[in-house]
Amino acid sequence: MNQKNRNIIIYIMAIWFLISFVTNIIGPLIPIIIKWYKLNYALAGFLPFSFFVAYGIISIPAGFLLERRGQGVTMLGAFSLNALGCLLIATSASYLAVIAGLFVIGLGMAMLQVVINPLTRSTVGEEHFAFYAVLGQLVFGVASFLSPFALSLLQTNEKAFAAFGPPWVPFYAGAGIVFACFIALTARMRLPKAELAEDERVGSFASYLELLRNKYVLLFFLGIVAYVGTEQGLADWMGQFLLVYHGIPAETTGAYEVSLFWGLMVIGCMLGLVLLKLLDSQLILRVFGVGAVGCVLAALLGPAKVALVAFPLCGFALSVMWSIIFALALNSVAEHHGSFTGILCTGILGGALIPLAIGWLGDRIGLQHAMFLILVLLAYIISISFWARPLTRNETLWKRRPAENV
Repeated sequence: MNQKNRNIIIYIMAIWFLISFVTNIIGPLIPIIIKWYKLNYALAGFLPFSFFVAYGIISIPAGFLLERRGQGVTMLGAFSLNALGCLLIATSASYLAVIAGLFVIGLGMAMLQVVINPLTRSTVGEEHFAFYAVLGQLVFGVASFLSPFALSLLQTNEKAFAAFGPPWVPFYAGAGIVFACFIALTARMRLPKAELAEDERVGSFASYLELLRNKYVLLFFLGIVAYVGTEQGLADWMGQFLLVYHGIPAETTGAYEVSLFWGLMVIGCMLGLVLLKLLDSQLILRVFGVGAVGCVLAALLGPAKVALVAFPLCGFALSVMWSIIFALALNSVAEHHGSFTGILCTGILGGALIPLAIGWLGDRIGLQHAMFLILVLLAYIISISFWARPLTRNETLWKRRPAENV
């Protein structure tokens, strides 16, 4: 790999870090914003809703923009939206400004995720793509682990940042400056021309209609909704749960719990890579799904000491689900993978809908009972391991495909 491509890979990994670092601050931020604005749970639920609903709105249009105008234009647009969203939050102390800012940042983040895989593929080549895709996810996980610590640091040094107003303003002001630097850097970089793989192309309107007539497409779409809703429902509400039911401060220990949740998810992903070489993916999904149910029950019903262990372990149990559900979905249809990927990515809307639903229910039946909604989602995810009928199963060491005749 030449120096130019090495620089682009460093640039890509920095983007993965930035996406994760800014995205995963929302969870530990929720208890602080509830206290600052004296919000009910439903209004607090609009924080992740405003961010993740942007994915459902922009993912497919961003794919069209990428195909027609290229990755440079798409990335400049994404970073500009990110910087604008941070500016909205950093320059106003109002709740509505935070909601609007998170929505605009979400638009930019969704656009970046549409671009980043094709950019990686065209930089390193098809034969090295899998390695660097996994490396990107590891960088993403490390940033998820570190992000809550940044907010905790701001909280523990609250007096030093008192002039900025709300405690999250310095975070978004700094992030806005970083995004502005990426605008300047992207404008100067000579990126390789994106050669989109079939599963990265948006596809025609007719291909979407054909896919939507397939019941398995809709069932797997709901699977992605359920997974992202479970992930964000736990990450966004565990800090407030620990504060309300166990008196654990959200700014320090609560933020640390969210950090461990993401950290154990990274460890689980690495273990998952090994397990997928040994066992059928549907069996792994089933076992990890049952484990997740046990962790959620322990977290919601157990004493403080149990909850402090069980909530982070939920991250470990969820770690393999996204990749397995996505792979089972794509392996269940023979064509139009690009369009199907767009439909599946729209399922990231689950990260908007489920935390909002938990907040709305929490105001009416209590946060503990509201979070039992996560068990319903996990039951659906486990069901996928029974009804999925992939055309191609994952290859294991015990069951290799015969070599093709030359």
